[in-house]
Amino acid sequence: MSIEIKAPTFPESVADGTVATWYKQPGEACARDEHIVDIETDKVVLEVVAPADGVLKEILKGEGDTVLSDEVLAVFESGAAASAAPAEKTDAPAEKSAAPAAATSSKETVQIKTPSFPESVADGTVATWYKQPGEACTRDDHIVDIETDKVVLEVVAPADGVIGEILKNEGDTVLSDEVLANFLVGASGSEAAPSQAESTSTAEGDEDGVAGPAARKALSEAGLTVSQVKGTGKGGRITKEDVEAAVKSKSAPAAATPAKAAPAAKAASAAPTSTALGAEGRVEKRVPMTRLRATIAKRLVEAQQTAALLTTYNEVNMGPIMELRKKYKDEFIKAHNGTKLGFMSFFVKAATEALKRFPAVNASIDGNDMVYHGYQDIGVAVSTDRGLMVPVLRNTEAMGLADIESSIMDFALRGRDGKLGMDDMQGGTFTITNGGTFGSLLSTPIINPPQTGILGMHKIQERPMAVNGQVVIQPMMYLALSYDHRMIDGKEAVQFLVTIKDLLEDPARLLLEI
Repeated sequence: MSIEIKAPTFPESVADGTVATWYKQPGEACARDEHIVDIETDKVVLEVVAPADGVLKEILKGEGDTVLSDEVLAVFESGAAASAAPAEKTDAPAEKSAAPAAATSSKETVQIKTPSFPESVADGTVATWYKQPGEACTRDDHIVDIETDKVVLEVVAPADGVIGEILKNEGDTVLSDEVLANFLVGASGSEAAPSQAESTSTAEGDEDGVAGPAARKALSEAGLTVSQVKGTGKGGRITKEDVEAAVKSKSAPAAATPAKAAPAAKAASAAPTSTALGAEGRVEKRVPMTRLRATIAKRLVEAQQTAALLTTYNEVNMGPIMELRKKYKDEFIKAHNGTKLGFMSFFVKAATEALKRFPAVNASIDGNDMVYHGYQDIGVAVSTDRGLMVPVLRNTEAMGLADIESSIMDFALRGRDGKLGMDDMQGGTFTITNGGTFGSLLSTPIINPPQTGILGMHKIQERPMAVNGQVVIQPMMYLALSYDHRMIDGKEAVQFLVTIKDLLEDPARLLLEI
């Protein structure tokens, strides 16, 4: 049965897309849900998969063609068997004619490429190789990370086999669909070992072969040569850590000056990964800013320069929420499959209710237009090793406390492992950030454009408060609402923050929506 393969349904903000890469050609067999083509939009790259087991019959939209939402891309024959590939396809292996005849006869060499970046991402950086030449991989093994200015993309093994040759080292800049390495499908580690050893031996005496880009840069900064550093990497390759160890050993004072030995050792231990040595043994480290950090900095500066930022503050008595958590935390965990009841879910629900009452805080600015959103998508700032990320909780008006807590925990775990995707962080109508987890007592958060408001939570601290004419110790938290004064008036901002305060100090209001 013939089936039409169509482009995905694009959201209203996306007019069209471009056919990026076809992974199957006419006549090739496909398994159900197998990745067959990428559609690139101005925001993300969308994957289109096979609708069933069968054969790709005819491609109607070639790579580079512009397509609309739900436009037909190809014709697919379900249940059919693979036929002979088209004649033009037989020419493709000619590029690999330089490979040894023995290898091509039994093992297939596949190129591992960078993912297709969306138009908003110009290039990426090779962050970390998890497999080295000669190492065996199973299908879908995580082998390398590509860092862009938005997210870190994982590249996995295309099949069972062995990494043959790495063409792009850590720190190298790569473009969309650029070849990263060669992969030997079906090979074992022992089969790849001889060729790897041979390539290592031919590299002896050649600095490019013995040391990668990061190590060569460290050698240059430290004023060392390859012969002065002992390599501990695979095949005797010099790593950046080897250079740093050589710098530390070089900085150690001679035995004739024992008086200065202790300060030097102390300086070395204080900066174990330093790459440069000052005149008096004071060590400095120079590290390139990551793409994610550079993008965060750019957006924050842009927000400060383009928005009329203003911040209003208030404080909330966290006693009622803390008592509620203490009373029901055990029952909550049992009722919701181990999900713990935290503070953030209360703040998300309170913010959602306040956003309904004050639509301007939930709106965004697009040029000279003010866009009012009829839904609440709240971003929750998550701190990761790679920088601050803001995944988005969709339709929080329809979420319960347990849904919110489990989603936030999922974001935190995936953020820690570098597995948050671009879809997780697209959009959002409002943001909440919690500096209190790190001990912040008070801060001024910066909005996330094109949003017009952000709520800052802070540390809960016991303070003396006047209650009914008496001084009582209460667990208090300062709240900060930063907002764009072009969109939100001061009156609305203050009332919005007071609404959140009232809802948190009397949680029953959240249930009654009053």
